[in-house]
Amino acid sequence: MQTAIARRIRNNPDFIELEAKRGRFSWWIAGIMLVVYYGFILLVAFEKDFLSTRICGVITVAFPIGLGVIVVAIALTGIYVLRANGLFDALTRRIAQRER
Repeated sequence: MQTAIARRIRNNPDFIELEAKRGRFSWWIAGIMLVVYYGFILLVAFEKDFLSTRICGVITVAFPIGLGVIVVAIALTGIYVLRANGLFDALTRRIAQRER
């Protein structure tokens, strides 16, 4: 019985659309985060002199850049949650209503 329901849901056009949209969006978000994070790591590895430049008292360039990485991660999480609560939840509700 469970496999029949699962098969029916997997063949549902709304489920196929949900899976495709969520997958594409997740890869974009992950790609952006990887570029930001590994960009920072590459700066740490190869541009120590730049990162150690003081901009205000004891604060170096590394501090706002590192803070920026954290802010980007939080912002991307928020963007994903907004999209999930909007488009993805609407598609999920349509799938659930169709399967009742």
